[in-house]
Amino acid sequence: MKKLLLPAAVIAALAAGAATYFRHQNGNTLPDNIAVSNGRLELERYDVASLYAGRVQNVLVDEGSEVKAGDVLAELSSDIASGKVEEAMAGESAARETVLRAQAAVRQAQEAVARADAQIAAQQQQQKVAQMELDNAGRLQSEDLVSPAETQRRRSQRDGAAAAVKAAQAAKSEALAMVRQAQAGVAEAQAGVAARQAQVKTAESAQSDMKITSPKDGRVEYRIAETGSVIAAGSKVISLIDPSDASMNIFLPNAQAAVLKVGDEARIVLDGLDAVFPAKISFIATNAQFTPKAVETANERAKLMFKVKLKIPADIALKYNRLLKGGMTGNGYVRTNTQSGWPAELAVKLPQ
Repeated sequence: MKKLLLPAAVIAALAAGAATYFRHQNGNTLPDNIAVSNGRLELERYDVASLYAGRVQNVLVDEGSEVKAGDVLAELSSDIASGKVEEAMAGESAARETVLRAQAAVRQAQEAVARADAQIAAQQQQQKVAQMELDNAGRLQSEDLVSPAETQRRRSQRDGAAAAVKAAQAAKSEALAMVRQAQAGVAEAQAGVAARQAQVKTAESAQSDMKITSPKDGRVEYRIAETGSVIAAGSKVISLIDPSDASMNIFLPNAQAAVLKVGDEARIVLDGLDAVFPAKISFIATNAQFTPKAVETANERAKLMFKVKLKIPADIALKYNRLLKGGMTGNGYVRTNTQSGWPAELAVKLPQ
């Protein structure tokens, strides 16, 4: 008599199915302190969009690809952005040349001040000599040794020297004004450089934004845009899911939801998996609502229910991210009395 041999994979699948069936069939045999509701597994989704309009030049990831934060997902055509960067850099270079010219004007004005100082010193010396000669002529005239005309001539020389000093001082004042004006020109030119640098930074940032990067670690769910697509600013390009953020929403009546607290332990059992995943309550709705049609309740939707979110720990969700898929059906379990333990069939059992 021939024996029928079943492959190990088939046996494992039958065992998992039997375990799942057993749990469903024995849902009513759970202790009174265990509340149960069915739901669907949800993985957090992130739609990555383009900041600018443009043509998609390249999509660098495939659906199902694992990506890290900062990885380039897609690239837009960057010819215009590159041109703006070059234009901004040329403007910055011209602004720097303006600064150099303004600084040269400051040096020239400062040299004019130095020349004026030298001229003032020379004219003051001549004024001093002229004053001495005038004083000497006055004494000689009192002794009738020189004529009054000679004294007057020397007085005119003294006055001329004094006028020359005033002229040199006026020239210095004008040179100082030129220095201040030139320094203001330097400050204005430097402000122009700063403005151009900001334009360069903005242009480079825009060019960088032509590369669409992943905001965090995750898995590519959909390629929304393809190579050659023309997209508007804000258009979605890639849809990512965060495999570390796995949760299930269940709906419970007031009597059960009222005693629950955020942070309480929970369990999630998914159809088709011979496993019991640990979870924690991360959210409890403050307002009751009618449950979605996909959710089965004991009272056939006769009463309003409270939504309770059960979240699988991130490290466990990441470890089994290839098994956990958005949309998987299953049951969520919570304890209405946290002082009592979990029944044996709801002990944590992770996939092998």
